Amino acid sequence: MRLLVCYGGTFDPVHNGHLAIACAVRDALAADVRLIPAADPPHKDEPHADARHRARMLDLATAGEPGIVVDRRELRRDGPSYTIDTLHGLRAELGDELPIAWLIGSDSLAALDSWHRWRELFGVAHILAVERAGSHVDAASLGRHAPAVQSEIAPRWRPAEQLQASPSGGFAVLPLPCRRAESSTELRRRILAGEPWQDWVPPPVAAYIGQHRLYAARPWPPAPL
Repeated sequence: MRLLVCYGGTFDPVHNGHLAIACAVRDALAADVRLIPAADPPHKDEPHADARHRARMLDLATAGEPGIVVDRRELRRDGPSYTIDTLHGLRAELGDELPIAWLIGSDSLAALDSWHRWRELFGVAHILAVERAGSHVDAASLGRHAPAVQSEIAPRWRPAEQLQASPSGGFAVLPLPCRRAESSTELRRRILAGEPWQDWVPPPVAAYIGQHRLYAARPWPPAPL
């Protein structure tokens, strides 16, 4: 069965780096990718753009991109957007046999044990860490800084290509081919400061940000969901 990779985040806003990660995972693993914008992420500050705007920008960014879709389920849920709840919802819809992986950045791996009911994640999905250029998932270092995480993932570690062989329970690392300069924090700063930023996002997203004055001093009201 074809692997489903779930890529969650605030996407505040989506930028070319997000799209490069989604496309790299899709192409390397022959996977389907769902971008899942969070409504109320427990581990980050309040989003700067309304959830409706963030989801609409994802629609524009992924239009015509095969194998990549936007999943709004967390925007329609009351309360915090916990990954374990999202995965249980996907399992209820898609069944127990489909291979599902939740995508995280390798720099977030050491904080995995701060996630809500984090050990339960492996019962419903794999964890796939993307290794950005210049970074490396080092088991020894992880053991020193996050021993609970290292203890949990050590027996689950496998090549990323093997994730599709089982529905859940694995851990894998996927290196990215090149370093990306984009970050949502820096992008928002550039927009607010009036500095060049448009080449960091797809043209339709740049047009949308300009049309609605997002991340500027006086934004417009929320867009329809």
